[in-house]
Amino acid sequence: MRPVYLFLFILVVLSGCVDKSSNQYPLHKDITVTVFWIGEDATDENNYIQNSQSAWDSNWKDHFGGIDDPYDRKFFYPGNFIPKENQFYFALPYNDFDTNGNNKSKESFCEPICKNKWIKITKGDKTAYAQWEDVGPFEIDDIDYVFGNSKPKNDINDNAGLDVSPAVRDYLGLEDIDKIDWQFIESRNVPDGPWTEIITQSQIAWN
Repeated sequence: MRPVYLFLFILVVLSGCVDKSSNQYPLHKDITVTVFWIGEDATDENNYIQNSQSAWDSNWKDHFGGIDDPYDRKFFYPGNFIPKENQFYFALPYNDFDTNGNNKSKESFCEPICKNKWIKITKGDKTAYAQWEDVGPFEIDDIDYVFGNSKPKNDINDNAGLDVSPAVRDYLGLEDIDKIDWQFIESRNVPDGPWTEIITQSQIAWN
């Protein structure tokens, strides 16, 4: 085989081995992000949503190990305990289960469930990774935004389209209301970091 053809052949073979997963999901740019936490009290600032439970876990706070206090931190952990689940978590405005507990999602990324899936979140030159553990902010069925290219339907807090945990806030240096880019990522492509020290494995847990 002539060298030029051999070179082209190698390129074709290698191109088939390249992981294209980083490009198969929409990149959501310039999205408003806000901060929430496990055990957060219901106040007018969060539309009176109490965060001891999540959309998928009736005992979220207990399974995590306590309140993920955003004002009492030790590195990327709560100040007074090591959590039992990943402290790098987030909420997006889509619930793959209806009010009867039936899985309604037709999105392949959510097979079998959305809970525990990963995204990467970028602010400037920093990128963090986090797991999907709740639904919000404020919307629960914004499928065109979450899995498409639409902007968030929510019009509260500067059209916030993502809630992140205190650990994500601290790693990226976010303000209470800030702007980020985010994108779904397959778990096999998540790099090691503080977000892989404790990985949430728990499934749907309704009482």
